[in-house]
Amino acid sequence: MRNILLVEDEQNVAAFIKKGLEEEGYAVTVAHSAESGREKLTSTQFDIFIFDVILPGISGLELCKQLRKEGVQTPILILTALSSTENVVQGLNSGADDYLAKPFKFQELLARINALARRIQKFQNDQLLTVGLLQLDRDAKTANRDKVEIKLTSTEYKLLEYMMRNSGKVLSRIDLLKNVWDINFDVGTNVVDVYVNYLRNKIDKEFDVKMIQTVIGMGYILKDES
Repeated sequence: MRNILLVEDEQNVAAFIKKGLEEEGYAVTVAHSAESGREKLTSTQFDIFIFDVILPGISGLELCKQLRKEGVQTPILILTALSSTENVVQGLNSGADDYLAKPFKFQELLARINALARRIQKFQNDQLLTVGLLQLDRDAKTANRDKVEIKLTSTEYKLLEYMMRNSGKVLSRIDLLKNVWDINFDVGTNVVDVYVNYLRNKIDKEFDVKMIQTVIGMGYILKDES
């Protein structure tokens, strides 16, 4: 379920949006000012923000600018009665991802929220590789199996990433040398076998089901536990 923070000072509008989005499976938290919205950020992780522009205290655009300066990358939809081209450009230049003018049809709002949610999902899919209970976070450069952290060296990380990207496929030593060590020929080294063994000790040692398997005469394969 995606969590949405809606910052809207018109209570009827806020209630209408909240009800509609919750019926579509979203969880919606409402704040009636930018300051109140910021307070809610300290206790809840949100996936999408919807900000009205005209708010008590600082505006939705100013809140948008502040969050972007602080490095917050959460998608932001600006929802406002200010609908001129200049207003739209100003909103997008403030760091917003989308801009919808009031009055609006709920189905259009929902379509835009769904589009932002799909963008988030694509980013997460690109960022996080998953094979069974094994996960590798390409952004944080971390790995875990069944939520147990696995500490990797730089080479171990590259080897694991390549094997996870090609899970279920038999990978020859030449294939691994080329794509992990950038060596295009067999140099007669056992470096692949050594590092695969390192990974096995870190990934499979504490588990009954072994994910990294040897295919005799062909290479190695990383398989889902199932």
